[in-house]
Amino acid sequence: MSAASRLSQLANHINAPSLIGPLLNNQVAIITGAGQGIGRAAALLFAQHGAKVVVSDLDGKKADEVVGLIKEAGGDALAVQGNVMDVSFGDKLIKSTVDKFGKINHIVNNAGFTNDKMLHNLDDATFQQMLDCHTVAPFRIIRAAAPYMRIKDEDKRENRSVIFVSSTSGTHGNTGQLNYAAAKSAVLGMTKTVAKEWGPFGVRSNCVAFGWIQTRLTGSKEAGASIEIDGKKVSLGIPGRGNQAGAVNAAADIPLRRPGEAAEAGASILFLASPLASYVSGQTLEVTGGRGI
Repeated sequence: MSAASRLSQLANHINAPSLIGPLLNNQVAIITGAGQGIGRAAALLFAQHGAKVVVSDLDGKKADEVVGLIKEAGGDALAVQGNVMDVSFGDKLIKSTVDKFGKINHIVNNAGFTNDKMLHNLDDATFQQMLDCHTVAPFRIIRAAAPYMRIKDEDKRENRSVIFVSSTSGTHGNTGQLNYAAAKSAVLGMTKTVAKEWGPFGVRSNCVAFGWIQTRLTGSKEAGASIEIDGKKVSLGIPGRGNQAGAVNAAADIPLRRPGEAAEAGASILFLASPLASYVSGQTLEVTGGRGI
């Protein structure tokens, strides 16, 4: 018997999941916004740990690229292109998943973007847009998934979870982001409500609130990254972030003195979906490098 096999048996002595081997073997995970950034990192990590991954993204080409990487590595994945804010997208996403894989274990509500304006210049449409993306869209997705998550027969239950992605803008507020902060704050209440309603069916619900993770949303606005929503271009990023001195100063209140990487963010999502978090539900995990403590 190999050393890894012998070590895995230690888990039997404490009635706990083994730390050896894939954490999500043969489980089906839906990850929205998985074509790039944190979602992409999470999708690849989930696949590495044995999950069959549904890669949902507004950009179909990028979703296909992630699926290609997973399949090249011997995994299984499905790309579902579309805008999470479309009224029918939640039903489409769930149907596509069940038609392909027959079940759902995990839903990661990661898709999102920012559209920043100071409060006195914030119009109704821009405010509502953040609510539609970060609260209404996840609601529609998990509502559509309810028949496949609320399993009454305990013998037929597997590891299942819903994971919401929030932000320190939602937990602490942020200048110029009243709309984003409102939406990401609402996610905290949604997390706890799902935990209470679906907990009796064995479903865990948790949230990750990210701080500064290096993605398009936290890069330099001058770099020109953007997203097109309903035919309108929305610029992404933070003004002045490209200035090296400014970037250093921006990390001064982070105890680890650096921003996080997408892979680190993805790992926190993997943890909450995995059996290692089997008794964790209704919680918000702040992944900030220590900022805000």
